[in-house]
Amino acid sequence: MTEHTLPPASSIPAVRQVSIDDLRAALRAGWTDFRRAPLFGLAFSSVYVAGGLVLYAVFLASGQSWWFIPIAVGFPLLAPFAASGLYEVSRRIEAGEPLAWNAVAGCLLAQRDRQAPSMAMVVMLAFMFWVFVAHTIFALFFGMRPITGSTWEMLLTPAGLQMLALGSVIGGVMALTLFALTVISLPLLLDREVDFITAMITSVQAVMQSPVTMLVWAGIIAGLLFLAMLPWFLGLLVVLPVLGHASWHLYRMVLPRDAQTG
Repeated sequence: MTEHTLPPASSIPAVRQVSIDDLRAALRAGWTDFRRAPLFGLAFSSVYVAGGLVLYAVFLASGQSWWFIPIAVGFPLLAPFAASGLYEVSRRIEAGEPLAWNAVAGCLLAQRDRQAPSMAMVVMLAFMFWVFVAHTIFALFFGMRPITGSTWEMLLTPAGLQMLALGSVIGGVMALTLFALTVISLPLLLDREVDFITAMITSVQAVMQSPVTMLVWAGIIAGLLFLAMLPWFLGLLVVLPVLGHASWHLYRMVLPRDAQTG
């Protein structure tokens, strides 16, 4: 089995400013990686799609399908961590290393002894906190009243529209915060031997260095994931791999290889 060679621990260089053109280049590179290794992308994204469908089926069977709305809205919060396998595929393509299932899986399994579990806890806590906040917002507007009619009828009431507006603002702030903490930190943790606090600080620095570009990138990710979820999550089979690969290439633009090894 080809082992993933961990780079030596070292300080993190100053992040590089990126532009909108860099985002276009990252997306093109992400699409190229997906076309080069489609089976890896489809395998990793199918787990994500299956999870969404199972959650929807559970809520539908319990007669509380409307609770799926905050879950679906918060589901993209988990996307960066779910893309870790895609980062490794792009890293191997970039380095000219063989794309073998046992090698990629071995790299992912090796992360359990590094900083990935700590970062996963941060992401999961953020997701769970969002679900709690969404429940609280619902209770503020609808109290303990039983839900009558369809989900859309409930949401299109004055109280429902106000709830959606408030939830969108709060959810947007939480999503942007998590985005700033993870956009660079997750591929950085896979690529280098750094602690997860340093990785998150570096990620925030990258966002502060290119705030407009990173805000556009966050919008692209949110918009594409939202559209991909509409047809029964099936669009994620393609969108998630392309974004995952593109995120790796954007990370390389923020922290180029020569700066990392120099």
